[in-house]
Amino acid sequence: MPETISPASPTMIQDAEIKAALGGRSVVLVGMMGAGKSTIGRRLSARFGLPFLDADTEIEAAAGMSIPDIFESRGEPDFRDGEARVIARLLDSGPAVLATGGGAFMRKETRDRIRDKAVSIWLKADIDTIMRRVKRRSDRPLLQTADPEATVGRLISAREPVYQLADLTVWSRDVPHEKIVDECVQALHGLLCGGISRPTTG
Repeated sequence: MPETISPASPTMIQDAEIKAALGGRSVVLVGMMGAGKSTIGRRLSARFGLPFLDADTEIEAAAGMSIPDIFESRGEPDFRDGEARVIARLLDSGPAVLATGGGAFMRKETRDRIRDKAVSIWLKADIDTIMRRVKRRSDRPLLQTADPEATVGRLISAREPVYQLADLTVWSRDVPHEKIVDECVQALHGLLCGGISRPTTG
């Protein structure tokens, strides 16, 4: 009796089309702390059968210390230089899904490298969502202030005009993670397979 082969689902076909259209490029997630970049990134990597990379984890491995310790012992400028070097290396290592730290996309050199070697998605979250997610954690050096919410507000105001330069924007909100993943996939499919032009860089 001949073997029957199940037809591929529309979702599988769509995911395969995106992966083919990416070629050697990565998918890079940018946005504020607490936007869900690592959580969504892991699920996207599983969808596309690509490695998942977390820039912060890779920075800690390269430095041999935690990010709060890097900030304390070396200062933010030194951390940002190391961050740029690590992201450049990760982008050169082949296609993957890469979650970046909140400040990484602010450096033009890193934005340009992401633009050349990846498709970027800004996971956009409002301040209430961010505060709910980050207040339970003590490993955010930029939030070690008297008024963390005011600090987040200032960071959002400074960073959002730059985050808008990402290829795609998807709202991160309190819905099931798979819904955000599906919206990222739909946005990628529209950009890569639907003839939508990429925005100009700034």
